[in-house]
Amino acid sequence: MPSGPETTAEAATGDPAADRPEEPRTAASGPAEGASGAAERPVAERADGPAVAASKAAAEPAGRAGGASGAATAVGPEAAGGRKPGRGARLAGFARREWRRSAAAAAAGVALGLAFPPYGLWPLSLLSVAALALLTRGRTARQGAWTGFVFGVPFFFVLLKWLHVIGWDAVVGLSVIEALFLLPMGAGLALISRLPAWPLWGACLWVAQEWARDRTPFGGFPWGRLAFANTGSPYTPLAALGGAPLVTFAVALTGSLLAAAGLALWRSRAAARAERTEEPAAAATAPAGGRRRPLVPVAVTLAAAGAVTAAGYAVPVPTDADDTVRIAVIQGNVQQPGMDFLGRPMKILNNHVEATLRLAEEVKKNPESRPDLVIWPENASDLDPYKHREAYARIDQAVKAVGVPVLVGALVDHPSKRGYVENQGIVWDPVSGPGASYTKQHPVPFGEYVPFREQLSKVISRLDRVPRDFYPGDHTGVLQVGPARLGDVICFEVAYDEIVRDTVNAGARALVIQTNNATYGRTGQPEQQLVMSKLRAIEHGRAVVTAAPSGISAIVGPDGTVQQRTEEFTQDVLTATIPLRDDRTVADRVGAAPEWVLAMVGVLSCAAAIVIGRRGRTDEKGQHP
Repeated sequence: MPSGPETTAEAATGDPAADRPEEPRTAASGPAEGASGAAERPVAERADGPAVAASKAAAEPAGRAGGASGAATAVGPEAAGGRKPGRGARLAGFARREWRRSAAAAAAGVALGLAFPPYGLWPLSLLSVAALALLTRGRTARQGAWTGFVFGVPFFFVLLKWLHVIGWDAVVGLSVIEALFLLPMGAGLALISRLPAWPLWGACLWVAQEWARDRTPFGGFPWGRLAFANTGSPYTPLAALGGAPLVTFAVALTGSLLAAAGLALWRSRAAARAERTEEPAAAATAPAGGRRRPLVPVAVTLAAAGAVTAAGYAVPVPTDADDTVRIAVIQGNVQQPGMDFLGRPMKILNNHVEATLRLAEEVKKNPESRPDLVIWPENASDLDPYKHREAYARIDQAVKAVGVPVLVGALVDHPSKRGYVENQGIVWDPVSGPGASYTKQHPVPFGEYVPFREQLSKVISRLDRVPRDFYPGDHTGVLQVGPARLGDVICFEVAYDEIVRDTVNAGARALVIQTNNATYGRTGQPEQQLVMSKLRAIEHGRAVVTAAPSGISAIVGPDGTVQQRTEEFTQDVLTATIPLRDDRTVADRVGAAPEWVLAMVGVLSCAAAIVIGRRGRTDEKGQHP
């Protein structure tokens, strides 16, 4: 793996400037220095040739003689007996110096948001990673942290704008919280930019950042992973080897290598300009091959980026079926979109019952079209069928009419903890009635339960819209539904690696995503969730069936192709024969190991950069007492 331009230019010459932190600059320093930082200045000096080096040596005494006055000027009013500038003045100065870089970082963040559905411009994910690498390069850790933050806020704002259904304050608040994870990543990118092979360490930092967001706070919120923007790109097949983290790593590495190639190209041009300016005669007589030699790092780095991109094509995506099953997916629709999608009691349940009864009529006319099982979505029954006889009777009527087991999504009161509710998928048999069930393991904080309810409800009245907390389940959702052993995953759980992986490893032969996106209909959120199903299909080599009361319901093949899908806010029925598979992918076998290794390498690279930087400063002090 090439380590970028430093391995051919800086590392070869042993230039210590690459390890020194960037000197303070104003925004007027121009894009060349802003992109490359202090580490790039020695390249131009080397390109100037012996003549310029000699002139610098001759001028050195004068520079040293003026050092005292320069230091006094740098210290400013404090050295002259003035007062220290206030916090406001310091912030204003920082804003003047950083506004151009901050604006560029914000634009890159918006571009990354556009890489995700509903826009789906996945190549922008590569360019956004490259832009952030350049904008943090050669900066101090504090400057890099700020750049990462101003990159993150607009990114998450564009990505999560579907939360405006709840309120724009929710969009802004969650965007800021998620962007806080990019503070340490931005600082880390600034630190590792002085190391050889920095694109590699930068890619690991992207994985580390997503590792943290996937787990904290309140169990994490992994929306916005680079892998989820690349579910239809050349990187997608890598999920079968290392899951979503490996896809993120490949995307981040390619973007960082593109940044390194851009830096190498800028340096070669700077060297050429210096040759023409300082030594026109020598430059004119230099052999053509010598003039092209600075472009070698560009070609090598681009070749490395191309190799990472092409690696996905070499990954086999197995799709052969060990068995098949015919399914029907019922999308009954809701009374209205938005926060009050439930409408009047029994409305959603009756919609799904009626759609199932129509399917039963079609089966009577054409017995060959009979499915082996039927799947209803999350919250298809808005009343607890165990406590409400009318709900039980309607479900039982539909199941008996179609004559095959139905996986019913229902809200069920907790049997022993009063006031709690469980979000379940229940296997309903036409003969024996309700049987085995799966309870959602990862309820959504502030959506399905309220952390610190007693304290927060006093200041946030909107939390009253979540009157009861959902209680989490304690086991995976492997359920025998008729002839098929299915893995039930409910709604946002599809975004969490470990929940889906544990379900497959427990024996699921196909995956079912019971979801309810009616609150966020026509906002882009259903599309964002659907691409997660595409990634999971390839990652685990399983067909994935998504069932939603208002859409998008879909059937995804093990190769990640969407074979059928519904429109939003329509009543529809999907029928298909899907493969059942027993083989596990490499990603299933290695589990979370690739993510942990890559994240640890990213953190350790930051530690190495700090140690090397301190050692370099100590050496400089020893040389200049």
